[in-house]
Amino acid sequence: MGLTHLDEQGRAKMVDVSAKPDTLREARARVEVRMRPETLALIREGRVEKGEVLAAARIAGVMGAKRTSSLIPMCHPLMISQVEIRFHFQENHNILEIEARAKTVGPTGIEMEAMTAASVAALTVYDMAKAVDRSMVIDNLRLVEKSGGKSGHYKREGEPEWGE
Repeated sequence: MGLTHLDEQGRAKMVDVSAKPDTLREARARVEVRMRPETLALIREGRVEKGEVLAAARIAGVMGAKRTSSLIPMCHPLMISQVEIRFHFQENHNILEIEARAKTVGPTGIEMEAMTAASVAALTVYDMAKAVDRSMVIDNLRLVEKSGGKSGHYKREGEPEWGE
């Protein structure tokens, strides 16, 4: 399987999706923000001086998903049906894990929108809490699951469902 974003001369190109059928497409991506335990507690308790970190990150993630095609050069603009941002506190590891879910009906996948949403939400957490913890690390961005389209369903092995 070749790289679809390259032409015969190896130059970057946008893939033509005009002949592809519209299908329901969904994707989930996750990212981790590692921080000091005190910072995690401040975020959980809503006591960060700049404001409600999770609310701001949720909105930023949705906005990021909507702007993906402006950020990623060969990414098609999509009519996004839904973006959802969820948070999971891993207190034993001092991690705030962020999951972004995105959905569309169209001729091309929505994985990049889910990954962008997770990334922008994580960057917003950093921005909102950096005054108390500049040592935070954004790490482990990954596609967790995707469905729809010709390639079908993909789910990353070993990825726990939240609540397990």
